[in-house]
Amino acid sequence: MDTVKEKTKNEDILSMANSLRWDLGMQFHDTIVESIYEQASRTARSVISVRDQEAVGRIDRTIDRIITSRWLGFPIMLLLLALVFWITVAGANYPSGLLASLLIDTIHPFLKQVAENVGLPWWLGGVLIDGAYLAMAWVVAVMLPPMAIFFPLFTLLEDLGYLPRVAFNMDNLFRKAGAHGKQALTMSMGFGCNAAGVVAARVIDSPRERLIAIITNNFSLCNGRWPTQIMIATIFIGGLVSAKWAGLVSAGAVVFVAVLGIGFSMVVSWGLSHTVLKGEVSAFSLELPPYRPPRILQTLYTSLIDRTIFVLWRAVVFAIPAGIVIWLVANIQVNGQSIAEIFIDWSDPFAFYFGLNGIILLAYIIAIPANEIVIPTILMLTVLSAGITGVGEGAGVMFELDSLEGIAGILHAGDWTLLTAINLMLFSLLHNPCSTTIYTIYKETKSWKWTIISALLPLVMGFVVCFFVTQAWLWLAG
Repeated sequence: MDTVKEKTKNEDILSMANSLRWDLGMQFHDTIVESIYEQASRTARSVISVRDQEAVGRIDRTIDRIITSRWLGFPIMLLLLALVFWITVAGANYPSGLLASLLIDTIHPFLKQVAENVGLPWWLGGVLIDGAYLAMAWVVAVMLPPMAIFFPLFTLLEDLGYLPRVAFNMDNLFRKAGAHGKQALTMSMGFGCNAAGVVAARVIDSPRERLIAIITNNFSLCNGRWPTQIMIATIFIGGLVSAKWAGLVSAGAVVFVAVLGIGFSMVVSWGLSHTVLKGEVSAFSLELPPYRPPRILQTLYTSLIDRTIFVLWRAVVFAIPAGIVIWLVANIQVNGQSIAEIFIDWSDPFAFYFGLNGIILLAYIIAIPANEIVIPTILMLTVLSAGITGVGEGAGVMFELDSLEGIAGILHAGDWTLLTAINLMLFSLLHNPCSTTIYTIYKETKSWKWTIISALLPLVMGFVVCFFVTQAWLWLAG
């Protein structure tokens, strides 16, 4: 009996303490931590004499006053992030072109010739070479160079000691959204690859806030979606102005979509933290490490082996069956029409309400394993549906043109408009994660429930946003 009374008393004390905790305000924990660190600093200064490190410490504090300041912290952070993106995109163009030339322009025809020489049935050669191999080749050519550049750069910033400053700068903003300051790091990692961003959420100790970071990471444009954004913006939005301003306008459109993704991440984080993942924002005490020279060899190993190769291998494993499906739906015919054409004709009226078309819907369904094959799939399906001849290697085979004029001609022949382009850019930002990321989410959460929510939430948002943009566009045009 005494044990029960003691337990009840303890529960009452904890309940009262929790109630009083809220009366003390949100800064209570910060005040305690600051006082502890201040007392520790005073104690250290009173018993330790530091000579050689004083100059270094002064330099560190001077740099921190600049890059973590209220007025300069965010601009510096955005400039560095933009610089990393620019180096990644510009640096990846040439190696991506070389890989595409080797894997697609050279090895693919060679494999076709070998298949013909050994008498391989056309359908088996199509499935294995035009389907499975081409999908794998596109993923490697488009995905490998950006990741091999982005992840080392990101890891260098981490080793240098700058990324903790990013978390420090973003902590207040994410706290207002009911999330954790370290979500800024996972969000930044997601710009390289969402699967890597999901894994990076391990740095967040709170399970609730880690889950919020995992669910919202898909709103960061991964490297597989950047080519789609850049190409569509260059053709349709850059084409609205003179050639002198086309590059600047199209780049601004892409940056706007990326920033919009950060905004959606904040909004969804706030919504989740106030509904199904409601809870108190965990205390975030961050001790900024000293600046130090990055360890180049370890950085290369960590970023290339642990991140790039690991993520690329998962993407290739999922892309191969997707390539087979793409070839089958484009080449298996029912009553004189391919499965792809049947689906496109059936889904076009539905897609119209969202400013899209059946080709886009089908491309995103069968290209779930990898965003890198969306554009080749869209071009292939547009040629197939519109009956365009003399382009690519024939109907039912994925391809991509080096000339933007050629791609623009195909899309215009498929009745694409500016509204279609805008909604594709939005849908590219707001749609389900790729299968590699979905699998990674399950591995990290061990929950089918949260995996399904993570997959369907952005997809539903994509359709809702595209619907309202389309209706507003049609209303203004009418």
